Amino acid sequence: MERGLISVDRWAEGSQAYFLTHLHADHTQGLTSAWSKGPLFCSRLSAKLLPFKFPGFDLSLLRVLDVGVWHSLSLLSPSSASETLVRVMPVDAHHCPGAVMYLFSGDFGSLLYTGDFRWEMTSEKANRSRDMLVKALNGNRVNTLYLDNTYCNPSYSFPSRRDAAQQVVHIIASHPKHHVIIGIDTLGKEDLLVHIARVLKIKIWVWPERLQTMHILGFDEIFTTKTSLTRVRAVPRYSFTLDTLEGLNKIHPTIGIMPSGLPWASKPLHRNENFFDSLARSYYNKKAHEVASMEERLHPEIFTVPYSDHSCYMELHEFVQLVQPINMRGIVSSSSCYIDPSYYFGHCDGVYQTFQRVQHKHKERGKERVRVLRAESSVKVNDLTDSMRKGRKCGAVGVSGVYMSRTSASRRRRRGAKIMEDIYAD
Repeated sequence: MERGLISVDRWAEGSQAYFLTHLHADHTQGLTSAWSKGPLFCSRLSAKLLPFKFPGFDLSLLRVLDVGVWHSLSLLSPSSASETLVRVMPVDAHHCPGAVMYLFSGDFGSLLYTGDFRWEMTSEKANRSRDMLVKALNGNRVNTLYLDNTYCNPSYSFPSRRDAAQQVVHIIASHPKHHVIIGIDTLGKEDLLVHIARVLKIKIWVWPERLQTMHILGFDEIFTTKTSLTRVRAVPRYSFTLDTLEGLNKIHPTIGIMPSGLPWASKPLHRNENFFDSLARSYYNKKAHEVASMEERLHPEIFTVPYSDHSCYMELHEFVQLVQPINMRGIVSSSSCYIDPSYYFGHCDGVYQTFQRVQHKHKERGKERVRVLRAESSVKVNDLTDSMRKGRKCGAVGVSGVYMSRTSASRRRRRGAKIMEDIYAD
């Protein structure tokens, strides 16, 4: 794909259209309420959540894409100044509310950017996405795959999120006299919390901003900001520290639960250390089935449960076999433990790898207008609610290139990569 056309989860100058996979912070670095670089394409649910995250955002720049529908964009080729057609279909990524992967199609062939995703084949929703992708590819292979390689290592094997959620329920039920804190992000793991609430028939405390998000998502009865109504609290991950837990235990017996696929530190925990930043690669020395089948303890009052919103190794393997990419790159590349997915999956049937690194430098280009040439489904923002208006990570794709962002092991840096026509030499 030609450079200077499209960016995915990357928010720098130089593209005609910008695509957002989801609203986690490592995918939105550089995106602000003052955004004016070009139209922003996203899922319908992300469009509802975005004004809350970025108050004052110019909603006229939002372009809503319905999942499972082809959308056509007419862009201007930077090299020939002629009109070029790019088709895109969002597919549910099953990562967090609003998260999608993007399948692009055009003269360049096809390009699939997964963003963060969980390819959980025991899930009915994921199977619908599978059928959607198979139908969209119509028997063709993906020319270029940008893959969420967060857990691209055979050491990582997670249970289904439903099974992991049952582990969390068991922990809570086994401590009937304890208060419970669960570390979560500002978006994601809603299904876990809803499962806990429904099975145990309780409400769950969340902080005020998180309650607003829950209301936008349609969860009105399950969550509360009144601590007197429940013994289970979902707290921001950054506040989940040993000091916090010990302080709570001085008031009332309290346990902490960390639901994540991340490997945890085996070193002693510092008193004010954020547990979710305590990563250690000693995990690789453990047997995958041991991690997948039971919770772990970092501290007498702390449980970790392998509830992951990212695909594990076997799920990634199944996905790669499904789309049979000709070229493949991982989207997580700034980590010191980065593993190119072609190291493990390059042998898959039909997969050809050139092992060339994605280039990053690009020339700045003037702003160019983007219009929807053919609405195989409409790309509009006028269906956003009045309340959203009051409230008022990404890569680039051209006929030869897509710009994407990247993230670190702690997933705090921005994501993305730049895809250009000369990346993969014949």
